[in-house]
Amino acid sequence: MKSMQFVLRTFALSLLSLGAMAQAATVSGTVTNKTTGKPAAGDTVELVDVQAGMRTAAHATTDGSGRYSLSEPGSGPYLVRVMHQGAGYFIAAPQGNGPGDITVYDSAAKVEGVSTEDDILQIETENGALEVNEQFVVRNQSSPKITQFSSNSFEFVLPAGAVLDGAEATRPSGLPTNAVPQPSGQKGHYTFNVPIQPDEGENPTLFVVHYHLPYSGKYTFNPKVLTPVTNFAVQLPKSMTFTAGAGANFQAVPQSTAVQTLLLKNAAPGKALEFSVSGSGSLPREEQGAAAGQQGGSGMGAQEGGGQEAGPGSQPGGGIGVPINTPDPLSKYKGWILGGLGLLLVVAAAFLLRKPAGSATGGAADGGAAAHPAFGSPAAKHTALLDALKEELFAVESEMINGTIKPEEYAKLKAALETVLRRALKRTGTRV
Repeated sequence: MKSMQFVLRTFALSLLSLGAMAQAATVSGTVTNKTTGKPAAGDTVELVDVQAGMRTAAHATTDGSGRYSLSEPGSGPYLVRVMHQGAGYFIAAPQGNGPGDITVYDSAAKVEGVSTEDDILQIETENGALEVNEQFVVRNQSSPKITQFSSNSFEFVLPAGAVLDGAEATRPSGLPTNAVPQPSGQKGHYTFNVPIQPDEGENPTLFVVHYHLPYSGKYTFNPKVLTPVTNFAVQLPKSMTFTAGAGANFQAVPQSTAVQTLLLKNAAPGKALEFSVSGSGSLPREEQGAAAGQQGGSGMGAQEGGGQEAGPGSQPGGGIGVPINTPDPLSKYKGWILGGLGLLLVVAAAFLLRKPAGSATGGAADGGAAAHPAFGSPAAKHTALLDALKEELFAVESEMINGTIKPEEYAKLKAALETVLRRALKRTGTRV
């Protein structure tokens, strides 16, 4: 914990010290089409202002070599968005005139190699209703690599009587994406128009929807999957009762003393998926976080070994929890998790790094620079501190999932991170 606290303090002070030295910059780079292996000429590139409701602050068009250049009109933070064949691709605007290179892919409405690996329902009760988080892990293993994108990139069905409360999507890079499901015309059917990009290594696209259902102590689900699903799973508190319907071959998966997980392999349209839940109870918040981390990084079935038999979904439990005598499932996806955390930190830090000289951060700048003379240039300092912070964040998440850290200690560490970032942003006048 002392190590974590030290890194957090160092991170905040160093960002503040760098803020006084930063200047407005030009963002430039190359857009490459990974489907063709050639530069993406003629694509629209936009500088998106995060603090202004994702408003376009500047725009350009790539030349014949895929090059672009954008001038930042203010302090940001910014994202860079490229539109290619109707689909948007994002990166965080680079710091210190670093290269803003972006990868895009050709698009098609339906792509061979796109499949739903996991569909996971997390169910609990609250205020007389059933609260459900449903998570979809979607693979794009197309060859050549093509993005699946249309007004109906991914379709799902809500149970009768469900009220949609919200949704999120996460791309293979770990970048959270604005996602607003739209009714498709059929009752209970909704669609995402988020691009399903080719997987990056083992990292898929993740969709999450939140909804609630009226509840009088018992509810029967009749799920409808529209495409084959390798792993269909239900997670609920041990205090609730799960009853599989006729023909639904759910198997219990050992996972947690507080959570029960039921798994049905190879769900398909028309296959029996009915089940009922009764009773009441809440899922531990740390269990929900653990499930999201594993699902978002790996899907349910990724294994450490190679070969066809050790492929996605082959092991009992499919990676939903931590099957007995298996390695930590997060270890294989450390880079993806850290990448997502790092991107969020970069966006938060971008404003600090772009504050003009003479701002309110000046005092802290002197103290921060003097306290850490071992670091070299501002860019090197920034990179080293981010790396250290991300390693600590991964360690804490991994310890929580493995059960080697108490929930209360985990909550304190997470709260400490939020506090440090809020204090840093407050000193620059940024509202959070």
